[in-house]
Amino acid sequence: MSSKAEAQEPRFDALKWIVVIAIVALCVVGNSYYSEASLLLRVVAISVAAAIAVFVAVQTEKGAAVWGLLKDAQTEVKKVVWPTPKETNQTTLIVVAVVLIMSLVLWGLDSLFGWIASLIIG
Repeated sequence: MSSKAEAQEPRFDALKWIVVIAIVALCVVGNSYYSEASLLLRVVAISVAAAIAVFVAVQTEKGAAVWGLLKDAQTEVKKVVWPTPKETNQTTLIVVAVVLIMSLVLWGLDSLFGWIASLIIG
């Protein structure tokens, strides 16, 4: 029985993806057709339709895999050790100082090579 359920799974997945595509197409056409309607109403309608489309897409095998990937990514982001504001400020100041020093060094080298080139060329 499980092999029959697995065999039918792609057919239903294809039908679900067709429904998702149809919802998105209806949103595009409906947004153009009802362009005179209130923007707020159109945004609400498209948001509801998008939520329905996402719900249908998540019911597919690939949609469930993407949803799982997003949940795993959220878990990994929670594990990140974020710098404190003090560390962020210190790092920013170091980067600004290095950029300023390197710009002065490059400006000096450019001026030196320009002066040498003007001596050679005459």
